[in-house]
Amino acid sequence: MIRFEQVSVTYEDAGTPSLRGVDLTVPEGELCLLVGPSGVGKSTLLGTVSGLVPHFTGGTLHGRVTVAGRDTRTHKPRELADVVGTVGQDPLAHFVTDTVEDELAYGMESLGVPPHTMRRRVEETLDLLGLAGLRDRPISTLSGGQQQRVAIGSVLTTHPAVLVLDEPTSALDPGAAEEVLAVLQRLVHDLGTTVLMAEHRLERVVQYADRVILLPGPGEAPVMGEPAEVMAVSPVHPPVVGLGRLAGWSPVPLSVRDARRRAAPLRERLAPLAPPAAQEAREAREAPEGAPRRAGFLRRAAARRTAESGPAPAAAVTGLAVRHDRLVALREVNLSVRPGETVALMGRNGAGKSTLLRTLVGMHKPAAGSVRVGGTAPHSTSPAELLRHVGLVPQEPRDLLYADTVAAECAAADGDAGAAPGTCRALVSGLLPDVPGTTHPRDLSEGQRLALALAVVLTARPPLILLDEPTRGLDYAAKHRLVEVLRGLAAEGHAIVLATHDVELAAELADRVVVIADGEVVADGPTAEVVVSSPAFAPQVAKVLAPQPWLTVGQVRKALGAGS
Repeated sequence: MIRFEQVSVTYEDAGTPSLRGVDLTVPEGELCLLVGPSGVGKSTLLGTVSGLVPHFTGGTLHGRVTVAGRDTRTHKPRELADVVGTVGQDPLAHFVTDTVEDELAYGMESLGVPPHTMRRRVEETLDLLGLAGLRDRPISTLSGGQQQRVAIGSVLTTHPAVLVLDEPTSALDPGAAEEVLAVLQRLVHDLGTTVLMAEHRLERVVQYADRVILLPGPGEAPVMGEPAEVMAVSPVHPPVVGLGRLAGWSPVPLSVRDARRRAAPLRERLAPLAPPAAQEAREAREAPEGAPRRAGFLRRAAARRTAESGPAPAAAVTGLAVRHDRLVALREVNLSVRPGETVALMGRNGAGKSTLLRTLVGMHKPAAGSVRVGGTAPHSTSPAELLRHVGLVPQEPRDLLYADTVAAECAAADGDAGAAPGTCRALVSGLLPDVPGTTHPRDLSEGQRLALALAVVLTARPPLILLDEPTRGLDYAAKHRLVEVLRGLAAEGHAIVLATHDVELAAELADRVVVIADGEVVADGPTAEVVVSSPAFAPQVAKVLAPQPWLTVGQVRKALGAGS
């Protein structure tokens, strides 16, 4: 269905090709997963299928890409629209109408689909993606995850033979992601749709793939094969694969179910060893009020919350209610975040996580209750003064980026924060090795752009750092670097609140998990307790090794090393 013949792509002013030597075939009716580190050219490869590369993006394409027999060099994107449906990383950039139902119908109108067929397909797609309750909503009022589902739905209604998806589950909660992946499976298995999908959240998707294409590094030739074969050698892999490699399982498992079937001997080895997260949570819960606890992120956070003479909270929310016109986005929310504490906000799309973060930076005025950040009320504090207390990295990093190059963006951040020259650039280099300072932010991948925005915010080193979906677009290596940066900031006393659907990130980093549902806090406690008790938010390692409450591959590796 899709044929790449010695394809290379070189952008103007780039010293080396973004893609080189791509020579492979994606068969009809298969789900092919494209993986690799951030910035290796995954989005570029996807763009060659839809014709966006080079007709829209510019650059030079060498070789030949054919889709259903059509050469993308001679067929522009509009001439491929009846065959190829594309959903990019940024759904907002593709919306052309104002409401959900109109957006679902727009693509069919452009292709001249009869009205009665349009109506039926719209209803089917609303049900498939759980959007029926949102059909009349303005797209601008939806959460990022809801917008992602609308973007996918607007493509599905045209019934394309080839579906090209760039990180389709990155902004979705675990339940919504499962729904979308179930729809994709149905399209592949029942309708013979060919799906080519790039995704960093491999723990969600790799078990559904028929084939995997690995781009090992910038300009390197791809490796294509069976999922288990590629994952056994891939530098990017989900926790369940990492656990399989650690345990010496061959072939490596791709799903929690496969891993659990082999995990009995591993659970026996781990049984006499102490899961650190569970032990810390138990000590924090059982120790007397004010009793000293050993070092550790979880225990230190618990001690701070219970110590009567501890430092003032970096953020204090009491009885908070926030309304968007008639919609109650938050109700009776109580939250206190101490210096040095990392809190993960979790919950389904539209639950109110982003609204809570925006309220902490003064973007929403409370309808009831109070919000204090660094002793000030955010909504009535000037932006210049508020920057001394709190910094927000939004879901859309472009909202913070306005300069023409990475170097200029870093210089501006240093100046705004009163930091020493080179401070922001050092943070960027830590998160994004090998990104030239002359690169325009728009030419970065979504994950690279987010890391740049994070560095801009961190340059000011605010006492309270807020992050909205900070791992969207980041590969596992970049996520590890981000975790190390945030751990260092927490150790220095910065309070961190992150809204995330990434359960693996919460397990790795957070001291506490706060679950929000329909604008209310429904759970607030130590990470080891909250995520392990939740089927939706439990990380892969916890599911594989249950009932033992291990959370990460790193914990298991450390315990086995200490116990050997």
